[in-house]
Parts: sequence; structure tokens; C-alpha cells
Amino acid sequence: MREIILAGSYWLHLIATVIWIGGITFLLFIVIPSAKQVLGVEAGKLMGEVSKRFTPIANYSIIFLIATGAVLTAVNKQFSGIGNFGNSWSFALIVKHVFVLGMVAVHFYRGLILAPMITKTGTASEKASLQKLSLNLVKVNFCLGLIVLLLSGITSILNY
Repeated sequence: MREIILAGSYWLHLIATVIWIGGITFLLFIVIPSAKQVLGVEAGKLMGEVSKRFTPIANYSIIFLIATGAVLTAVNKQFSGIGNFGNSWSFALIVKHVFVLGMVAVHFYRGLILAPMITKTGTASEKASLQKLSLNLVKVNFCLGLIVLLLSGITSILNY
């Protein structure tokens, strides 16, 4: 039974990771450049609509990542308790979770604080500035996501 729970949790964890980091990658390298090329200054409107659709999916992915991550950590033989850095696997996992928390903070800052500011801003120059900040934060989350994936690989190797 333990193996079934572990396999299911791992599978859902991977799906949530692919959706969130894959979505960021798709937005950053496909949707945003295409929208700018085709729509020019109107690209912001499209990105607002895309964001409205992607944000809930990303939110659910974050919830799945937290839930399945807790299960995966709890059943792992390397886990020796919260705050215990007794082995390199635990240390790498803590570092990974710090980067994940950074990603979550950026995600919710963009969605809950920055997006409403962009919507309410009246001047075009201020709106453009906030949109540029939002794009830069997407780039930050992309980089953090790559680091998280690297740390996931490291924890997998340290687990054997």
C-alpha cells in the first residue's frame, strides 16, 4: 500500500510540476513573444486574459505540489524530521523548498497585488512599467523553476 501511495503522490507531483513550470515556459517563450509580434501594444490585453485562465491552474498545481510534496517527504527514508539537517538529502530538500517558496511568493504577488495594480493604472507609461515588472517576475519564476528542477534531481540522486 505504501508503494501505491508513493507512486500516486509522485505522479501527481510531477504532473503539477509540469503544468506550473511548463506553463511558465510556454508563456515566456511562446505566448508573450507571439502576442507582441501580432498584437503590438494590444498584447497586454491578451496577456491579461491568458493570465486569468492560467492563474487558477497554477494555483491548483501549487496546492497539489504542497500536498504531494508533504506525502513524498513523510514517506521518504531519508527524512529525519523537520529542521533536522542530519544528511545532505535533507539539506538539499530544504534549499529546494526555499526556492519553491520564492516561486510561490512571486506567483501570488503577481496575481494578487501586481495584476490589480496594472488593471487600475490609468496612465499608459505606468501601466507599461508595471507590465514590464510582471514580465520580469515571470522570468524570475522561470529561473527559480529551473533551480528547483535541478535540486529535485540532486535530491533524487542523494536518495539512493
